Amino acid sequence: MLNNQKHLFQLPEEIHYMNNAFMSPFMKQVEDAGILAIQKRRNPSVLKSSDYFTITEPLRHYFGNIIHSDPKNIAVIPSAAYGLQNAVSNLPIDTGSHALSVTGEFPSDLYTIQKWCNKHSKKLNIISPPQEFEDRGKKWNANIIEAINDDTAVVIMSTIHWQDGTQFNLKAIGQKCKEHQAIFIVDGTQSVGVLPIDVHECQIDALICAGYKWLLGPYSLGLAYYSDFFDTGIPMEESWMNKINAQNFAQLTADDEYAIGAQRYNMGESSQFIQAPMLAQSLGQIVEWNPVHIQEYCRQLMQPLIPVIKSKGLWIEDESYRTNHLFGILDPEQNNSEQIFEGFQKNKIFTSLRGRVVRISCYLYNTEQDIEILCKTISNL
Repeated sequence: MLNNQKHLFQLPEEIHYMNNAFMSPFMKQVEDAGILAIQKRRNPSVLKSSDYFTITEPLRHYFGNIIHSDPKNIAVIPSAAYGLQNAVSNLPIDTGSHALSVTGEFPSDLYTIQKWCNKHSKKLNIISPPQEFEDRGKKWNANIIEAINDDTAVVIMSTIHWQDGTQFNLKAIGQKCKEHQAIFIVDGTQSVGVLPIDVHECQIDALICAGYKWLLGPYSLGLAYYSDFFDTGIPMEESWMNKINAQNFAQLTADDEYAIGAQRYNMGESSQFIQAPMLAQSLGQIVEWNPVHIQEYCRQLMQPLIPVIKSKGLWIEDESYRTNHLFGILDPEQNNSEQIFEGFQKNKIFTSLRGRVVRISCYLYNTEQDIEILCKTISNL
């Protein structure tokens, strides 16, 4: 069991930050790594040509450890939207008549697959949750799995719903995709690093993650897993760095063949001399902690909150279909989410308002005192 890790962060004592799903605070060691990288960057004479490539090796190694992938299948990306576009642009267009996603899927995911569908005359099927709240997560998952068939070209969705934390059964969905030869593309931004995942067990073809939430890294740097299916694909950019012999600076124009595996999908200027060391620090710490133990810390921390939420008649997803680090609450009888959100703000409890849902997300820096204040505030609504 992990202990509280607030001492590694620099959050003000007077606030209760329950909003890691919005943006994670930096650990001190991540901030220090950034400062050191800036200082090193003052003098480019200390940089070697090989540094352009070796600086991202720890990112691929740590991320591969977290998702159970070979580092060769990991690419460095600037955003989840970029990583998704790499995958969607390389989908086969001669199989399946429709793509499949879920209601309220994150906009970047939805826009990307909708554009692909429009371009290739495919239908986009959106699977909605049931209107009734009883067994909502169970029924929604069942409806998604049932909707996958021989006409499904691709399923694109998140590991969990970014608004309310509903957890999707990736193993079952991935298995159904393989049975019908559908490509499975997953946005892991809201859970990878804090919730265990194995890309092979879930039979995921592409897993895309922004780095500034549960990977605890800087903004504008993320990571993506591309299965061997994408090994012969065409990347978004014709960067000199995604060519097979890019490390041979004397022969940069000699060969325009793409790099082997996922390295062809690296963004231009992927070296990121300041940001990469910061993300490496956070990923290394996550590996040391282990997402299994991080999730268990969140579960135990949030336990006292659940009965308080239910006692006020507020909805929260069933335990079997929600995560412990991120979940939403709402009043099914009234449209009063703004009042709930404002009540939290008055007590310096930082959360997010997403649609009708007030989203609460916790991490290892949150304490029992944070939960006590949150319980008291909800009780007084």
